[in-house]
Amino acid sequence: MKVSMRTEYGLRAIVTLCDMSDRSGRAVPLREIASFEEIPEAFLDQIFGTLRKEGIVQSVRGASGGYRLAKPAEEISMGQLIQILEGNLAPMACVGDVDAVAEEFCVKASRCHTRSVWLRLYESISMALNKISLAEIVRLESVPAGYSNRMSVDSPATTDALSASH
Repeated sequence: MKVSMRTEYGLRAIVTLCDMSDRSGRAVPLREIASFEEIPEAFLDQIFGTLRKEGIVQSVRGASGGYRLAKPAEEISMGQLIQILEGNLAPMACVGDVDAVAEEFCVKASRCHTRSVWLRLYESISMALNKISLAEIVRLESVPAGYSNRMSVDSPATTDALSASH
């Protein structure tokens, strides 16, 4: 799975927004997030427009305006954010649309020897990403110096998702 620069920037920015607003309790101007993350503000404005339309962030107008989360960070999953920013994460078209019939995407779907592999991969990735909340990412990224801030394969969300897929 490879994500676009838009998704990478969006995830970095939303984590920074969450962290900055948690510490200050205020709406965070987009220019502060853009400066901190070294992301072009115009690009970030497009990304946050999408996140606002999807109900992830809300904009606050005025002198102390900016952005804040529209709902608690615990209720926003990495899977939801990636789906909004990237679109469908399915490795193959025949497994990405649960409402569609696989044969619409491939004439060999009913006798495909590898479709089950792609389906299991897609389900595992989706399950793992949906179990990781924005709040968990902020906690992991805000650990004291000297400690690892990388999510390990043994983290509860990752372990649960991987064991459930088998």
